[in-house]
Amino acid sequence: MSLSVKLQTASGDFQKIQGDLTKVVEARQKLDAQLSENELVKKEFAKLTTENTVYKQIGPVLVKQDLTEAKSNVDTRLEFIRGEIKRVETQLKEIEAKQEKKKQELVDIQTAIQQQNTQQTGVPTTT
Repeated sequence: MSLSVKLQTASGDFQKIQGDLTKVVEARQKLDAQLSENELVKKEFAKLTTENTVYKQIGPVLVKQDLTEAKSNVDTRLEFIRGEIKRVETQLKEIEAKQEKKKQELVDIQTAIQQQNTQQTGVPTTT
């Protein structure tokens, strides 16, 4: 395979990795927003007493919900979100490592192309 084809292939792979990285960063941001929202709800629940009434929205209807059950649901949601954040963080590290490896591959191919051009023409080229 010629160096220019390798360069095009590696460049395409690098762009795909960048797209994957963007998607994972967006997912991480959404999880951060959900985490903040649920932590806020948990703080508000901590202020409530047994005399307070809690409602859960199910479609267009508000349904009365037990405070203990509501707190438990929020705690479960927070646990799930934190687990997802850890999973996404692992994905981010893996994708960043792939990106760095692919970036180095691109540099190596460009260097090889420059060396090849220098050997053919005897004049150094810059790209």
